[in-house]
Amino acid sequence: MPSHDVLIVGAGPAGLATAIAASRSGLDYLVVEKGALVNSLLHYPTEMVFFTTPELMEIGGMPFVSPYDKPTRMEALRYYRRVTDTCKLNIEFDETVIAITREERLPDARGSFVVDLQASRAIRRSVRARTVVVATGAYDVPNRCGIPGEDLPHVSHYYTQPHPYFRKRVVVVGGKNSAAEAALDLYRAGAAVTLVHRRSALGDSIKYWVKPDIENRISEGSIGARFDTSVLEIRPTTIVIERDETREEIPADAVFLLTGYRPDTTLLQTAGVRIDRETLGPTFDPDTFETNVRGLYVVGAVVAGLQSGKVFIENGRFHGEQAIKAIVARQ
Repeated sequence: MPSHDVLIVGAGPAGLATAIAASRSGLDYLVVEKGALVNSLLHYPTEMVFFTTPELMEIGGMPFVSPYDKPTRMEALRYYRRVTDTCKLNIEFDETVIAITREERLPDARGSFVVDLQASRAIRRSVRARTVVVATGAYDVPNRCGIPGEDLPHVSHYYTQPHPYFRKRVVVVGGKNSAAEAALDLYRAGAAVTLVHRRSALGDSIKYWVKPDIENRISEGSIGARFDTSVLEIRPTTIVIERDETREEIPADAVFLLTGYRPDTTLLQTAGVRIDRETLGPTFDPDTFETNVRGLYVVGAVVAGLQSGKVFIENGRFHGEQAIKAIVARQ
């Protein structure tokens, strides 16, 4: 069974920064990623622009050069590919971690972990690691609405690009950044868009250059809006909504349920990490990022649970350096 000093779960920015720190510390490490490099960014809207500046997305001291004040998704994907190649990071893609088990016995007197993996082609294997760093982010599990029709083929919890919806009737459910940006993108690509939000107004956290844009489009009627409105059911060609006990059925060729995301805590829980029931945040030492399970660390957005808005690439990129420093100190 292959053995490593550190096994890193997730090849997002936080996982990559952890791998760089491990490499520079002389540790034998492996990164395993269930999808593609920076998989969460891959599923962001195609034309998305980040809310931050390029230098705040840098990892490993490698400059992120952009002609824009705020980088695009495509630039970020290109940057992290370049970092991965330049630092020659050891990453295995398309492998999902299905279990992490700590063993309090040899070959390491301090204990070690057996990590069970399953590849996308159903091949299973196990590796051993003295320590494990989980950097799985907070974008994997959409907040489901729990309504009939949520799993119909024209319904999605992720938005990527507008072109397929030209001259189609599209309903966007949600009231924060993702919903606002998707509604604007779809409208400008020729879709007939209706925004449905359960609250009385759009969220205050919407990017400052996006909020007036979406509010103006709603005010002028270019984008339809239903506030204080709940979605009751999605049908093949319509969506049923309700406001003040009054129901309405509106046409919908496509429906985007952009109601947020949460981390998948199953892996951490089964490994013995204590998870807060309300926040879904793991128990960890803020100085070392070690959890209550000795040798098991968490870095990046996963540390914040449902409060993932508190951890961005800008601050999560430093977590791995602290975790690796603690690992090296314990050798």
